Amino acid sequence: MLNIPTQSFPAPSSQQRISPSGQSGRNKVALKPGHSLMDWIRFSKSGKDLTGLRGRLIEVTQEELQKHNTRDDCWTCIRGMVYNVTPYMDYHPGGEDELMKAAGIDGTELFDQVHRWVNYESMLKECLVGRMATAIKTIIPPPPSTTLAPPISVAPPPDRDARPRYDWFQTDVSVHLVVYAKRKIPSTGCTIVDLEAGVLRLEVLLGKMSYMIHLRLAEEVEENVAVHTAFSVGKIQVSIRKQAKRKWTSLGQPLEFHNTFLRKKDRALYHRDCVLVSKTEVNHNTHVFRLQLPRGTVMHVPVGKHVYLKALIQDTEVVRPYTPVDQNLAAASNNSSQESDLYLMIKVYPDGVFTPHLNSLHIGDHISVSGPDGTFSLRPLRDVTYLYLLAAGTGFTPMARLIRLALQDIDTIRKTKLLFFNRRDEDILWRCELDELAANNERFQVEYVLSEPCESWTGRKGRVDESMLKDFLDRPDGSKCYVCVCGPTAFTELTIGLLKQQGFSEEELHAFQG
Repeated sequence: MLNIPTQSFPAPSSQQRISPSGQSGRNKVALKPGHSLMDWIRFSKSGKDLTGLRGRLIEVTQEELQKHNTRDDCWTCIRGMVYNVTPYMDYHPGGEDELMKAAGIDGTELFDQVHRWVNYESMLKECLVGRMATAIKTIIPPPPSTTLAPPISVAPPPDRDARPRYDWFQTDVSVHLVVYAKRKIPSTGCTIVDLEAGVLRLEVLLGKMSYMIHLRLAEEVEENVAVHTAFSVGKIQVSIRKQAKRKWTSLGQPLEFHNTFLRKKDRALYHRDCVLVSKTEVNHNTHVFRLQLPRGTVMHVPVGKHVYLKALIQDTEVVRPYTPVDQNLAAASNNSSQESDLYLMIKVYPDGVFTPHLNSLHIGDHISVSGPDGTFSLRPLRDVTYLYLLAAGTGFTPMARLIRLALQDIDTIRKTKLLFFNRRDEDILWRCELDELAANNERFQVEYVLSEPCESWTGRKGRVDESMLKDFLDRPDGSKCYVCVCGPTAFTELTIGLLKQQGFSEEELHAFQG
């Protein structure tokens, strides 16, 4: 009997990715009517034989896999499991060309480059042919640590001296774990702590790397955590209260991936159950969903990063990425280190798969939330003097915290300008707050563009084009500019192309790919 692994992996149904420097990754294509994600879910559960094997699971040799490499007969291998993705071709948002890149070969790395976070086993379970009979080269996580050993690194590792380390100390009533990152830590936060049933999982995000502590604690503790960070010296202290006043002889038992230092992309995403505590209307189809983290969780989501919400819909695991906002535009970007709530501004699509489910949740219901992910970095903003933000619809969400950060924490940015595209006046998100911020801060400016304006509209009209961008983007002599773009894929790709035509380099652009 085959032992089917449970490694999380993104099915080809991703709705959002984040790409650096304007690179948009795979393109979406227009799907035929009746070929949406929900249509695929229904089709895959119709009872039809999607593998051509009449329900049998087989062992597949590499030679056999290579034979199935055509549009009408396409098998691929993902983490040692082989799938017949032929029936999925017409349902794939990225088009058949993207799937054909993995035809007849191990597609693990190709898929990971685009989306590593959806449960592909759930999405393609009816297409499962079987297991590879021989090993194929793929990324294999290191085995679980059995001792409190030095950190494990995945090549190419940083210099050994640059690897984080940890120590701990205790008092009669508390235990304290200290991580020494050996580098400055961004003030926007990069620490995620989960404490549940005596198991401590701590992850520190350091650029493209991830350092993890994972322990079953030696004694019982209270399930609340305090995190204190000395950003300039790279020190993080996690404090936990003991249930009993006695000395511990050890911190605890190491668990899987304890004391490891890996590339972030090689670290499996970890989800925790959050509680919906409120839902606030922003406009006619968009709400801010307030999610409360578990008592033992402290999670900082850096500016520009997103989290993934996960739900089981019609027995299929569906995952979507969303970028947190602050409670309102006037809220500080640097929330308290003990902040326990996430605020997600989400547009509800009546014919969608995920958002109607989310909108149907009642106060007190649970939703699964991952840690932060994404490639955005604040590093390019260090010497920027003019920051331009081009957003369409809910592409505004990563811009909201970025605006506050630029105005509050980055003094070198003389001007932050937002060009906000929407269909109609009533679609503009947080318009009153944006207008108030612009009126009270001379370093911020906002302009709105409507594609379907009413007769009384006096602002900009139409869609993004070369002349509009030339008029909006100032490049004073001696200035250093940076442009962020977010919106639907077609908007982002067109805008990035126009910006490059106007002379903006890859280093001056970042596309939050939607």
